[in-house]
Amino acid sequence: MRWKTGRRSSNIEDRRGSRVSRGLFKGGIGTIVLALAASYFLGINPLVFLQLSQGLTPAGSGTDVPYEPTPEEQKMADFVAVVLADTEDTWETIFREAGRTYQKPNLVLYTDRVQSACGAGSAAMGPFYCPGDNRVYLDLAFFDDLKRRHGAPGDFAQAYVIAHEIGHHVQNLLGINEQVRSAQRGLGKGESNALSVKQELQADCFAGLWGNHADRSRQVLERGDIEEALDAATAIGDDRLQKQSTGHVVPESFTHGTSRQRVEWFKRGIDSGDIDSCNTFAADI
Repeated sequence: MRWKTGRRSSNIEDRRGSRVSRGLFKGGIGTIVLALAASYFLGINPLVFLQLSQGLTPAGSGTDVPYEPTPEEQKMADFVAVVLADTEDTWETIFREAGRTYQKPNLVLYTDRVQSACGAGSAAMGPFYCPGDNRVYLDLAFFDDLKRRHGAPGDFAQAYVIAHEIGHHVQNLLGINEQVRSAQRGLGKGESNALSVKQELQADCFAGLWGNHADRSRQVLERGDIEEALDAATAIGDDRLQKQSTGHVVPESFTHGTSRQRVEWFKRGIDSGDIDSCNTFAADI
């Protein structure tokens, strides 16, 4: 991916030196595992589970300490800032053409653990978007995990992950998040999860949409980039993750979609460049 000459976004919050982000959890890895299990099998948001189980202190109650990134960490932080800026340029254009104003989110870099308006976050749970504070939360160590554990290396694989979370921000601005939450009220777990899958697949499509516009406007793609994103989408499908973690698959507990579905909807976005092609809620999934 051609990114080094790109604009850096100023909407980055670096909390990697925050004591709050490093000292939230008393239960350790066992609590994180329980939270992930609750997410998979009970449909419970792992952020909520962790917050309720830990008696967490409010955000901002810790003390910042100096943080000195390594050259490689600084390079990765620069990359994130460029990708974020590129999503800003893409979505500002799309919103403007639709007669709307795009509100830029902030992206929070943290180490190990972090507190958000949606509860506690952990590197073990991966990047996430919080609609309560319009922020994307990212521990850069996730990218190494994506490469080593999930076999999905490459800078465009990493960009896909960021663009997916920005897709959730777009959904929040368009009112889709609230519509999904409203529709889920009163539904059974399986039906509620099915709506979550459609929401996640739309964010994958929005990530592809960003890739299409970014390449047409700024020629960011290099040979093999799309394959890197497809590998990442495959690696984080519900079926593959469940098979890796438990040895079996429980389709009714899916909340993000299968590897095949995630690949399919990312490809729809990057092939078409048309936001109307990302209406997963009207599709038979």
